[in-house]
Amino acid sequence: MPAPANTEFDIRGVNHIALVCQDMARTVAFYRDVLGMPLVKTIELPMKSGQHFFFDIGNGDSLAFFWFPDAPAHAPGVSSPRTLPHEGGLVTAHGSMNHLAFNVPAEKFDAYVERLKAKGIEVSPVFNHDDSAFQISAEVTDEVFVRSVYFFDPDGVCLEFAAWTRPMGPADVEHEAATADGGRSQGLVLDAGGAPIQTARTGG
Repeated sequence: MPAPANTEFDIRGVNHIALVCQDMARTVAFYRDVLGMPLVKTIELPMKSGQHFFFDIGNGDSLAFFWFPDAPAHAPGVSSPRTLPHEGGLVTAHGSMNHLAFNVPAEKFDAYVERLKAKGIEVSPVFNHDDSAFQISAEVTDEVFVRSVYFFDPDGVCLEFAAWTRPMGPADVEHEAATADGGRSQGLVLDAGGAPIQTARTGG
Protein backbone atom coordinates (compact mmCIF):
# COMPACT_ATOMS: atom_id res chain seq x y z
CA MET A 1 0.00 0.00 0.00
CA PRO A 2 1.51 3.40 -0.97
CA ALA A 3 2.23 5.88 1.80
CA PRO A 4 -0.23 8.78 2.21
CA ALA A 5 0.83 11.74 0.05
CA ASN A 6 1.24 15.37 1.10
CA THR A 7 -1.00 17.33 -1.27
CA GLU A 8 0.05 20.76 0.04
CA PHE A 9 3.87 20.81 -0.05
CA ASP A 10 6.58 18.68 -1.67
CA ILE A 11 8.38 18.01 1.63
CA ARG A 12 11.27 15.58 1.24
CA GLY A 13 12.18 14.47 4.73
CA VAL A 14 14.27 16.49 7.19
CA ASN A 15 16.87 18.90 5.84
CA HIS A 16 18.29 19.35 9.33
CA ILE A 17 17.32 19.56 12.97
CA ALA A 18 19.23 22.18 14.97
CA LEU A 19 19.98 21.64 18.67
CA VAL A 20 22.17 23.54 21.14
CA CYS A 21 25.22 22.08 22.88
CA GLN A 22 27.39 23.25 25.76
CA ASP A 23 30.72 22.11 24.27
CA MET A 24 31.11 21.69 20.50
CA ALA A 25 34.31 19.66 20.79
CA ARG A 26 32.56 17.18 23.10
CA THR A 27 29.58 17.05 20.73
CA VAL A 28 31.85 16.26 17.76
CA ALA A 29 33.58 13.54 19.77
CA PHE A 30 30.21 11.91 20.53
CA TYR A 31 28.35 12.20 17.23
CA ARG A 32 31.30 11.78 14.86
CA ASP A 33 33.63 9.53 16.81
CA VAL A 34 31.19 7.42 18.86
CA LEU A 35 28.05 7.31 16.68
CA GLY A 36 30.02 7.58 13.41
CA MET A 37 28.12 10.49 11.85
CA PRO A 38 30.35 12.35 9.38
CA LEU A 39 30.90 16.04 10.11
CA VAL A 40 29.93 17.72 6.82
CA LYS A 41 29.83 21.48 7.48
CA THR A 42 31.26 23.82 10.11
CA ILE A 43 30.37 27.49 10.54
CA GLU A 44 31.85 30.19 12.78
CA LEU A 45 29.01 32.61 13.48
CA PRO A 46 29.63 36.35 12.95
CA MET A 47 31.06 38.55 15.71
CA LYS A 48 32.27 35.56 17.76
CA SER A 49 28.65 34.71 18.59
CA GLY A 50 29.11 30.93 18.36
CA GLN A 51 29.39 27.98 16.02
CA HIS A 52 27.03 25.89 13.87
CA PHE A 53 28.14 22.35 12.88
CA PHE A 54 26.31 19.78 10.73
CA PHE A 55 26.49 15.96 10.88
CA ASP A 56 25.26 13.61 8.13
CA ILE A 57 22.56 11.25 9.47
CA GLY A 58 21.75 9.49 6.18
CA ASN A 59 19.24 10.00 3.34
CA GLY A 60 20.72 13.44 2.70
CA ASP A 61 19.46 14.65 6.11
CA SER A 62 21.55 16.38 8.75
CA LEU A 63 21.68 16.91 12.50
CA ALA A 64 23.04 20.34 13.39
CA PHE A 65 24.27 21.89 16.62
CA PHE A 66 24.69 25.47 17.69
CA TRP A 67 27.23 26.44 20.32
CA PHE A 68 26.51 29.83 21.91
CA PRO A 69 29.01 31.11 24.52
CA ASP A 70 26.20 32.66 26.61
CA ALA A 71 23.47 30.01 26.23
CA PRO A 72 21.33 29.14 29.28
CA ALA A 73 22.13 25.92 31.13
CA HIS A 74 20.48 22.60 30.35
CA ALA A 75 17.03 22.27 31.96
CA PRO A 76 16.13 18.57 32.45
CA GLY A 77 12.39 18.08 32.64
CA VAL A 78 11.82 21.28 30.66
CA SER A 79 13.86 21.25 27.44
CA SER A 80 14.54 17.51 27.50
CA PRO A 81 13.39 14.44 29.47
CA ARG A 82 14.62 14.18 33.04
CA THR A 83 15.30 10.43 32.65
CA LEU A 84 15.21 7.72 30.03
CA PRO A 85 11.61 6.58 29.31
CA HIS A 86 11.68 3.42 31.42
CA GLU A 87 12.43 5.52 34.53
CA GLY A 88 9.29 7.62 34.16
CA GLY A 89 10.67 11.10 33.37
CA LEU A 90 9.46 11.49 29.78
CA VAL A 91 7.42 14.74 30.07
CA THR A 92 8.93 17.96 28.66
CA ALA A 93 7.68 21.51 28.05
CA HIS A 94 5.46 22.71 25.23
CA GLY A 95 7.61 23.49 22.20
CA SER A 96 10.51 21.33 23.40
CA MET A 97 12.11 18.55 21.40
CA ASN A 98 11.30 15.51 23.54
CA HIS A 99 13.64 13.09 21.78
CA LEU A 100 15.24 12.44 18.41
CA ALA A 101 14.86 8.99 16.81
CA PHE A 102 17.31 7.71 14.21
CA ASN A 103 15.90 5.13 11.79
CA VAL A 104 17.95 1.91 11.75
CA PRO A 105 17.39 -1.40 9.91
CA ALA A 106 15.29 -3.93 11.82
CA GLU A 107 17.72 -6.73 11.03
CA LYS A 108 20.59 -4.79 12.62
CA PHE A 109 18.70 -3.44 15.64
CA ASP A 110 19.83 -5.97 18.27
CA ALA A 111 23.45 -5.78 17.14
CA TYR A 112 23.32 -1.99 17.32
CA VAL A 113 22.00 -2.10 20.89
CA GLU A 114 24.99 -4.23 21.86
CA ARG A 115 27.35 -1.92 19.98
CA LEU A 116 26.06 1.10 21.92
CA LYS A 117 26.69 -0.76 25.17
CA ALA A 118 30.18 -1.75 24.02
CA LYS A 119 30.94 1.92 23.41
CA GLY A 120 30.09 2.66 27.04
CA ILE A 121 26.70 4.30 26.38
CA GLU A 122 24.01 3.71 28.99
CA VAL A 123 20.87 2.56 27.20
CA SER A 124 17.28 1.85 28.16
CA PRO A 125 15.75 -1.60 27.90
CA VAL A 126 14.55 -2.44 24.39
CA PHE A 127 10.93 -1.40 23.81
CA ASN A 128 8.90 -3.54 21.38
CA HIS A 129 6.01 -1.16 20.78
CA ASP A 130 2.61 -2.65 20.01
CA ASP A 131 -1.07 -1.68 20.46
CA SER A 132 -1.70 -3.67 23.66
CA ALA A 133 -2.90 -2.05 26.89
CA PHE A 134 0.64 -1.16 28.04
CA GLN A 135 1.92 -0.80 24.46
CA ILE A 136 4.98 -2.99 25.08
CA SER A 137 5.61 -6.61 24.13
CA ALA A 138 8.26 -8.81 25.74
CA GLU A 139 8.76 -10.52 22.37
CA VAL A 140 8.79 -9.37 18.76
CA THR A 141 5.33 -10.41 17.53
CA ASP A 142 3.28 -9.60 14.43
CA GLU A 143 1.62 -6.83 16.47
CA VAL A 144 4.89 -4.96 17.12
CA PHE A 145 5.26 -1.98 14.78
CA VAL A 146 8.56 -0.45 15.94
CA ARG A 147 11.47 -1.42 18.20
CA SER A 148 13.24 1.27 20.22
CA VAL A 149 16.20 1.82 22.50
CA TYR A 150 16.91 5.18 24.15
CA PHE A 151 20.07 6.92 25.38
CA PHE A 152 21.37 10.41 26.18
CA ASP A 153 24.00 12.49 24.42
CA PRO A 154 26.53 14.48 26.51
CA ASP A 155 24.09 17.41 26.87
CA GLY A 156 21.16 15.27 27.98
CA VAL A 157 19.46 15.20 24.58
CA CYS A 158 17.36 12.03 24.50
CA LEU A 159 18.20 9.94 21.43
CA GLU A 160 16.59 6.78 20.07
CA PHE A 161 17.51 4.05 17.64
CA ALA A 162 14.17 3.00 16.10
CA ALA A 163 13.45 0.18 13.67
CA TRP A 164 10.09 -0.16 11.92
CA THR A 165 8.95 -3.79 11.81
CA ARG A 166 5.88 -3.48 9.57
CA PRO A 167 4.27 -0.91 7.27
CA MET A 168 1.59 1.40 8.64
CA GLY A 169 -1.99 1.20 7.30
CA PRO A 170 -5.37 2.93 7.80
CA ALA A 171 -6.04 0.94 10.98
CA ASP A 172 -3.04 2.64 12.60
CA VAL A 173 -4.82 6.02 12.56
CA GLU A 174 -7.78 5.51 14.91
CA HIS A 175 -7.65 8.12 17.70
CA GLU A 176 -9.05 11.65 17.88
CA ALA A 177 -6.44 14.30 18.65
CA ALA A 178 -6.45 15.66 22.22
CA THR A 179 -7.17 19.34 22.84
CA ALA A 180 -5.36 21.46 25.43
CA ASP A 181 -7.93 20.67 28.12
CA GLY A 182 -7.68 16.92 27.54
CA GLY A 183 -10.80 16.69 25.39
CA ARG A 184 -10.86 15.21 21.91
CA SER A 185 -11.09 17.09 18.62
CA GLN A 186 -14.11 15.07 17.36
CA GLY A 187 -12.82 15.15 13.80
CA LEU A 188 -12.44 18.93 13.60
CA VAL A 189 -9.94 20.51 11.24
CA LEU A 190 -8.09 23.33 13.00
CA ASP A 191 -6.43 26.44 11.63
CA ALA A 192 -2.83 27.42 12.46
CA GLY A 193 -4.01 29.02 15.71
CA GLY A 194 -5.90 25.92 16.82
CA ALA A 195 -9.41 27.20 16.04
CA PRO A 196 -11.87 24.83 14.28
CA ILE A 197 -12.48 25.67 10.63
CA GLN A 198 -14.58 22.70 9.47
CA THR A 199 -15.76 19.24 10.45
CA ALA A 200 -13.68 16.56 8.77
CA ARG A 201 -16.16 13.79 9.54
CA THR A 202 -19.21 13.17 11.69
CA GLY A 203 -19.93 10.72 14.45
CA GLY A 204 -17.66 9.16 17.09
